[in-house]
Amino acid sequence: MRNLFILFLFFSFVDSFHSQVIDFAVLDSVNHFPVEHVQCIVNSNTYWSDENGYIRISRENTNWTTVELFAQGYISKKIQKDSLIENKQQLVYLAPKISCISEIKVYASTNQTIFKQLNQLDIQLRPITNSQDVLRMVPGLFIGQHAGGGKAEQIFLRGFDLDHGTDIQISVDGMPVNMVSHAHGQGYADLHFVIPEFIQQVNFNKGPYQADKGDFTTAGYVSFETKKYLPKNFVKLEGGEFGTCRMVTGLNLLSQKQREQNQSLIFGTELFFTKGYFDHPQDFSRINAFLTFHKIMNKSNAFSASISGFTSKWNASGQIPDRAVAAGLIGFYGSIDSKEGGQTSRYNATAEWVNQWKNGAKMTHQIFASNYAFELYSNFTFFKMDSINGDQIRQAEHRNLLGTNSTWSKEDMIATKQVLSSVGLQSRFDLVEHLELSHTKDRSITLQQLMLGNVQQMNVGIFANQKWQLNRKWSLEYGLRTDFFVHRYEDLLLAQDKQVHPFIVSPKLNLRYQMNDRVQWYLFNGKGFHSNDTRVAVQENGKNILPPAYGSDLGAFIKLNSKLVCQTALWFLWMGQEFIYVGDEGVVEAGGKSRRFGYDLSIRYECWKHVFIDLDLNLASPRSIGVPATEKYIPLAPVFTSIGGLTYKSTKNVSGSIRYRYMANRPANEQYSVTAQGYFILDATLRYTQPKWEVGMTIQNLLNTKWKETQFDTESKLQNESHPVSEIHFTPGSPFFLKLNFNVFFN
Repeated sequence: MRNLFILFLFFSFVDSFHSQVIDFAVLDSVNHFPVEHVQCIVNSNTYWSDENGYIRISRENTNWTTVELFAQGYISKKIQKDSLIENKQQLVYLAPKISCISEIKVYASTNQTIFKQLNQLDIQLRPITNSQDVLRMVPGLFIGQHAGGGKAEQIFLRGFDLDHGTDIQISVDGMPVNMVSHAHGQGYADLHFVIPEFIQQVNFNKGPYQADKGDFTTAGYVSFETKKYLPKNFVKLEGGEFGTCRMVTGLNLLSQKQREQNQSLIFGTELFFTKGYFDHPQDFSRINAFLTFHKIMNKSNAFSASISGFTSKWNASGQIPDRAVAAGLIGFYGSIDSKEGGQTSRYNATAEWVNQWKNGAKMTHQIFASNYAFELYSNFTFFKMDSINGDQIRQAEHRNLLGTNSTWSKEDMIATKQVLSSVGLQSRFDLVEHLELSHTKDRSITLQQLMLGNVQQMNVGIFANQKWQLNRKWSLEYGLRTDFFVHRYEDLLLAQDKQVHPFIVSPKLNLRYQMNDRVQWYLFNGKGFHSNDTRVAVQENGKNILPPAYGSDLGAFIKLNSKLVCQTALWFLWMGQEFIYVGDEGVVEAGGKSRRFGYDLSIRYECWKHVFIDLDLNLASPRSIGVPATEKYIPLAPVFTSIGGLTYKSTKNVSGSIRYRYMANRPANEQYSVTAQGYFILDATLRYTQPKWEVGMTIQNLLNTKWKETQFDTESKLQNESHPVSEIHFTPGSPFFLKLNFNVFFN
């Protein structure tokens, strides 16, 4: 804490030197909304536009006459210094175009990375056809659904079976998605409140290397940004096999004249229903709504506010045992307990104010709130515990979440070095009522309450970070973060109330070396921590419940030519402990120490004009430490995955994509005596677009492969069996699934 305070005083001292600036805004020439991440080159200096399109050039750089502007997806432009000064409105327009590989630049910068450039390219090219595709934007990240579509997806990344979000931080517009101390499991991250058509950008990184990312950031983080501006109103209708129908609307609620005054008010809805491909009808229904307001009040102030929410309910076929399918008791898409399923809802509100100071410093303040409800009925063991009524369980909770994010940042020249400094304060408070685990029957009868309590959990994080551009080749970034927690659990069954207050300090150190204009090396290092449920925290009396995680990445960005760019990395991650609260049983398991290392490779290739090939390869070796050699494997942790595709996108009428997903076999238990089978799935999309309408087709599982989307080595007992049997239990993945959509655009 003392070090953070000293850094804050240093940043404040640097900020006291007032320097005048020349500023202007960069806008899209067609839609007139601000263009973010525009590179502005003035002599040898580089500036970047902020989220409101503003670029600020220090008046100390007086010896220049021309400004060059570059942005992905836009035609580059040169403007004269005199024209900027004479233009009273100080507006510059860039014309949009289809992105290409040649726009990606390998350079050293304090506030822009090639990670972000690759992200921007992928989201422009890759089709997003449903909520699940949102997370698949992250190279190497795999997901699996195993409870009827309404439950949060199971996530796999970098040798982790992340369950529903144990060691990956997920946020939307700065608001956390992960639910701490959740009824089903720590870190539960349900993204179904996001409407895919309103996603503007996906930011991500792997490993615990960013000081502004705290809880859950072990394997990495994924940060989604939704649209502040809507180019055109639209109504999208979608229908397909298995009784699937979907309608999405997006409306500008302000007039064209009002929108040209730097403000926007967007309303979006989504209605979704499907019977599903299971023998037992899924009857999954979801309603989403989204309203966002954004206003640039002047060149120094901008305000955004949004409300969103969704509610859904579904039936689930659950996880079925191999032996039941092999014996013909049920089909591949059948179920054992037809009463599984659930319902959930989440309603969010967030507001953000961005203030740009005259000396170039920026302050961002955000406040957010969520109201959340969850109820899930599952049966993993069938009749193992109760041979008469069955083993169905109910997991439920009601939660209110409040939080804030505040960040100060400023880019300076210190001793001729370009420096970006930032200091931040983050907080969240979760109030969870009636956190429940009960033994039930037919969703209607409660046979026994196994766990019932209230949780109050607070997390306050403080961070400081600096990025130094030491010279044309070397850049250095270092940061420090402190996270303080308050865990309180009121056990309503045992009439106990316990509270603990752990904290942890996490340093970061990152280096980049610019070999030339085509190759950049990087070495990222950082300490994070494995997050734990409040029920774990109080049971362990606050000891070792924030076990450290140390990681390193050694990698390179390489642009071989104007058509081919790749990113490659060797990585390592060591974790001190992996306590797991098993929400399905209400018990705590100590996973012990672990180490993971691996290799990532991402390739983007523009083989012909508007034709792109992308390929992601991910190898991992996850192992437990300090256990017998025969028990060193980490169950369900991925060891080799690959994602790739071929995409055609043009300014003409037709665009399309064919994509694959491959996950290799992996151990299903610690001994690797049971194997979770891998799969190879092919998907395809095709679209024909006109200015006022669009028609499209999506095919999931083009080859109609029978595959197991999620798998578990579980001990269960069927009603006609005398003894439990341990084997693979699985949820089948989608068969061949054809959907058609029709989209209408209007002003």
